[in-house]
Amino acid sequence: MKVALLVAYDGTDFHGFARQRTARTVQGVLEEALSMVLREPIELTCAGRTDAGVHASGQVVSFEAPEVEPERLQRRVNRLLAPEVSVRGAARASDSFDARFSARRRSYEYRCYRAAAPDPFLDRFALHLPGEVSVRAMRAGARALVGEHDFSAFCRKGQGSLVRRVRSITIVSAAESLTFKLTADSFCHQMVRSIIGLLLDVGRGKRGPESVAAALGRKDRGAAGNVAPARALHLTRVLYRPDPFQPF
Repeated sequence: MKVALLVAYDGTDFHGFARQRTARTVQGVLEEALSMVLREPIELTCAGRTDAGVHASGQVVSFEAPEVEPERLQRRVNRLLAPEVSVRGAARASDSFDARFSARRRSYEYRCYRAAAPDPFLDRFALHLPGEVSVRAMRAGARALVGEHDFSAFCRKGQGSLVRRVRSITIVSAAESLTFKLTADSFCHQMVRSIIGLLLDVGRGKRGPESVAAALGRKDRGAAGNVAPARALHLTRVLYRPDPFQPF
C-alpha cells in the first residue's frame, strides 16, 4: 500500500532533510523509525528537500509499505521521534501518489521578530530584526518576482532549468513580528532565502526596490546578494488535488 505522512520537525540539529551517509538528517531518522516499526526497509519521497536548519510544519512524505493502519503507524513513530520530528497526519494514498511529483504548490514562511535584544525563546525559529525596515519598499520590490521567471539570480546552478512560477509573496507586518509568505509551484535550491536576503536589504535601505527586478533580469547569482539565515525558514504547506490528508 502507499502511505502519505504529514510531518513537522525542528530542523535546528539536522543537516537538512535528505539522507546523508555521515550526517544526521530528517529523512534518515524518519526512515530508521519507520523501518523499525514496519520491520522492513523503507525509502521515502518528500515534497521538498529542506536545507540544514530549515523547519517544517507541513512537509509531506510518501512510501510503499506493507498493509498497516495509518493511525497506528503515526502513534508508534511519534513515540520514537516526537517532539523533534512529529507525524501530524497519516493516510492511505492512491497507488499513483508521489509526495514530490503529485504536489501542485508549496508554501514557505520566513519569520522575523522585532525586539531591542535577541530573544532566546524565539531565535531558534525566527530572525532577530532590530531597527526599522520599510515594508512598503519590500512589497514594491517583491511584486517583480510574482509570475513565471528565470530565477537564476536566486538559485544555485546545476539544477537544470531555473524557471519557476511564483504564485504570491505576502509580507505581514505586526508590532513584534514580520513574516514573509511565499507560494510557488516549486522552488529551486536556496531560492526562498535568496529572495528574503535581497528583500531585507531593500527594507533596510541598502538597495532600492528596483534592484529586485534588476537582479532577476541579470540572471546572475551574484546579483541577488546574501542568503538569509536558514533558521527562520519554515515549509508550511504542500498542496495536492486530491489531498490525502483532507480529514486533518
